[in-house]
Amino acid sequence: MNQAAAAPPAKAAELPLPSRPVAFLWHYICARPWHFGGLLALIIGAASCAVAVQYGMKLLVDAMAQGSSDRASANVWWPLGLFIGLIVTENLFWRLGGWLGCRTVVASVVDIRVDLFKHLTGHPMRYFTEHFAGSLGNRISALGAAAGSIYGGLAWKIVPPIVDFLGAVVVLFTVGWRMALALIVFVAIVAALITGFGIRGRAKHQRFAAQSARVGGELVDAVSNVWTIKAFSARDREAERLAHEIGYEARAQRRSWMYLEKARVMHDICLSVMAGGMLVWAISLWVDGSVTAGDVVLVSALTFRILHGSRDLALALVDTTQQLGAIDDTLRIIVQPHGLEDPDNQLLLAEGDITFDGVCFSYPDRGAVFDHLDLHIPAGQKVGVVGSSGAGKSTLINLIQRLDDVRDGRILIDGQDIRSVSQDSLREKIAVVPQETALFNRSIRENIRYGRPEASDEEVIQAARSAFCDAFIRELPQGYDTLVGERGVMLSGGQRQRLGIARAFLKDAPILILDEATSALDTHSEAEIQAALNNLVHNRTVVAVAHRLSTLASFDRIIVLRNGRIVEDGAPQELRRQGGEFDSLWRMQAEGFTQQPDVVP
Repeated sequence: MNQAAAAPPAKAAELPLPSRPVAFLWHYICARPWHFGGLLALIIGAASCAVAVQYGMKLLVDAMAQGSSDRASANVWWPLGLFIGLIVTENLFWRLGGWLGCRTVVASVVDIRVDLFKHLTGHPMRYFTEHFAGSLGNRISALGAAAGSIYGGLAWKIVPPIVDFLGAVVVLFTVGWRMALALIVFVAIVAALITGFGIRGRAKHQRFAAQSARVGGELVDAVSNVWTIKAFSARDREAERLAHEIGYEARAQRRSWMYLEKARVMHDICLSVMAGGMLVWAISLWVDGSVTAGDVVLVSALTFRILHGSRDLALALVDTTQQLGAIDDTLRIIVQPHGLEDPDNQLLLAEGDITFDGVCFSYPDRGAVFDHLDLHIPAGQKVGVVGSSGAGKSTLINLIQRLDDVRDGRILIDGQDIRSVSQDSLREKIAVVPQETALFNRSIRENIRYGRPEASDEEVIQAARSAFCDAFIRELPQGYDTLVGERGVMLSGGQRQRLGIARAFLKDAPILILDEATSALDTHSEAEIQAALNNLVHNRTVVAVAHRLSTLASFDRIIVLRNGRIVEDGAPQELRRQGGEFDSLWRMQAEGFTQQPDVVP
């Protein structure tokens, strides 16, 4: 068994994720300031060139108009060269911006999804009993897509129209300051209307995002339980239930969509009035001789560019509002403060001495499970935990792993309060063999190596041999490289359990927890797995929960729980001689199942 002589290096402190959408997105911009800064510079450069192209067109038109009497002497080549040069530069900036934007936005979305997953897995287990697993997964994917949409929209749909507008104001001052001022006032009014309209609709977008995530969770839940659906002939019933949920989603989507359409109508009316008014104004000035033909072309080109650009801007702003609503809904669910504090201190030593010191614990909205529970398990002792359902057995082993925190008192491992050390360093010292071993849809080799990722192939094979599963693995078509399917469905229950034991062998932790490791198996499989467990428990502190008391006969000590209290504690033979609750449970299993209950006529 591995003995930890020194503390492993402490993990680097991680900054908490912001819980508000704008701060959350800004957090990832700050993570790549040069990338986003370079992208912004390229986009501004490209949009500025696009405005300058319109001015180059004005110069070219004026040169052609001035040389209409003597075309051979007209100075059109310099304006033409400037015009073409600006077009080439604009396209170069756009393409460079597209290349940098692709790398930057995609990388940021990857970081967002990974960070959300890391934060999600830091929640206590009770959090996952309150939320659909499929819904949580869908929320992470949807938030990544929404963030990518906002970053992309900011770069290609929001910044360019703003630069167009600012550039148009500057250029229009060369035509007439009144026209430039009118443009500023009109665009400011339209922007305020559209932005206010979008903010008022955020609640609709949030409801749509929440219902969409719920439907995703319902779908995953139904597909995960497809056997139950078939067994109870419930296909039509489940389809009706799903149709009901999707109907709610569709209604929420229609409200969100139609709100966007109203914003588009408002925008189109305002910008059409502006475009028509600016063009009429420019032609009137040309009739009066106040401006040149090039100025009219310039005003027309800029007006229609602003018209189209502002349409993209308005739609992007409304879409961004919708996406921010979806992000806010997801952050509210996932980026909650973790229910368990996670210090950086590492668990020292690794003997496996466990102490419950005045432990009090209760689940939310339920009565107390433990009330000042005291228990000491010396290092190397093998302890069985028995009791009726609801006595607190599962809670006891969950608290040892710190899957939840005690309300009062403390739990010590080798004299250290487990709340004062990092969760990872604690669980590195604990191996668990649950009632149903959870396997990933990966190869057998990867599933066994999950216990110790740095283990060699030889160590993986040796662990499999110790767990009596090497033989059946080699009979599979691809041996250790065989994929086990989702949650290990390609293997039998006994095979999955032996892989779980192999994983525990490979982890080689000083504390071993067995949670009903043989209760769901047939007699033959149970005998094989019990032999593997007998090898596994040597030289470790073992805490085993079992309903089949025969599996605990060789243990050093048995504790009997009733309503969260220890009512019996001693060696198995001693407890049987006392004739108490343990002896009653033992005799019930040994003799009671062979007696048939009286049949009432």
